[in-house]
Amino acid sequence: MTAQTVFYIIIGILTLNFVIDKYLDYLNAKHFDDEIPPLLDDVYDKKEYEKSQAYKKENFKFSSLTGAFSFVLTIAFFFFEGFAYVDQWARSISDNQIVITLVFFGIIMFGSDILTTPLSYYKTFVIEEKYGFNKTTKKLFFIDKIKGWFLMIIIGGGILALIVWFYQQTGKNFWIYTWAFMAVFSIFMTLFYSTLIVPLFNKQSPLEEGELKTALENFAQKVGFNLDKIFVIDGSKRSTKANAYFTGFGKKKRIVLYDTLINDLETDEIVAVLAHEVGHYKKKHVVFNMVSSILLTGLTLYILSFFIDSKLLANALSVSEPSFHIGLIAFGVLYSPISEITGLIMNIFSRKFEYQADDYAKSHFGAKPLTAALKKLSKNSLSNLTPHKAYVFMHYSHPTLLQRVKAML
Repeated sequence: MTAQTVFYIIIGILTLNFVIDKYLDYLNAKHFDDEIPPLLDDVYDKKEYEKSQAYKKENFKFSSLTGAFSFVLTIAFFFFEGFAYVDQWARSISDNQIVITLVFFGIIMFGSDILTTPLSYYKTFVIEEKYGFNKTTKKLFFIDKIKGWFLMIIIGGGILALIVWFYQQTGKNFWIYTWAFMAVFSIFMTLFYSTLIVPLFNKQSPLEEGELKTALENFAQKVGFNLDKIFVIDGSKRSTKANAYFTGFGKKKRIVLYDTLINDLETDEIVAVLAHEVGHYKKKHVVFNMVSSILLTGLTLYILSFFIDSKLLANALSVSEPSFHIGLIAFGVLYSPISEITGLIMNIFSRKFEYQADDYAKSHFGAKPLTAALKKLSKNSLSNLTPHKAYVFMHYSHPTLLQRVKAML
């Protein structure tokens, strides 16, 4: 196989991914004007449904334009030997392979982020603003951007430097040490993400004493769930959309409620949301997701070890000598069909787990409050109630609202 053949395989994969993604978007968009299913006819009134349709259509047009822009930019970067130019630039700065790799990915990531920031700005301050979701100030938008860059440099750069060092010290066996490190890092982040990363962007406060806290604690005690950490996060400073999540395990587990969730839902509905999250914990979904993620990471790194120093892949990107960063770029594209398949499998498991968590909530607290909560959350975020089945299969990590309501009948 020649380098030119590999190059066109890479272009073919990128193109196929783009075409499939856009076709699924098109299929989904064809259902924007479908009638609301009878089981969900209490989610929207006529005016609200028209608003949700307009929101979906505007997002579809915007994502189509931004997706095409990103695709053309990526293809042009490949055809005009962009990676070779960045590689030369990085090598002109240092002879140290770790520094070269950090500069190489730094240029690409910062360049990409700068190009896409105006698009993100438009979505936040035009589309989200137009439909009443945005609460972010321009100052906060750019502060978040700077903080994101900071984390990318410190955490992302640190991890990348360590992986390159493993590669320098152990050659193709680098994947074993990288896998071990990533496993420990994943567990660490699961335990400490809420205490180390979240405070950089949001304020978390213990839930105040009152009716809601009492109701949550009573339910937790009833089902034997040790709940001593319930926090409220100030999600309303960025968006009106509501959320809740469970993080950590053991003594580090905590429930985090968005202040918007507390404002939008009744007490029994919030307890039902908690019951759903407890269901994930009781059914060991958190452990399954962590273990499967670690195993998939190991598989990916193992396969990567066969390609990381490939001269053929380097030549395919117009680089004469193989290097860790060039091998990683080429492998990332070539591996994407496999990652799509593993992503589909994980989505299938995720949707199954959502049904199980819903069933747990239904069994221990009742279906009515959870159904009411899900409908309110869908209404307040102008969710799509009639997505195309193929789009759901490929992209949804949760069942549709209709599927969840039917399952709880």
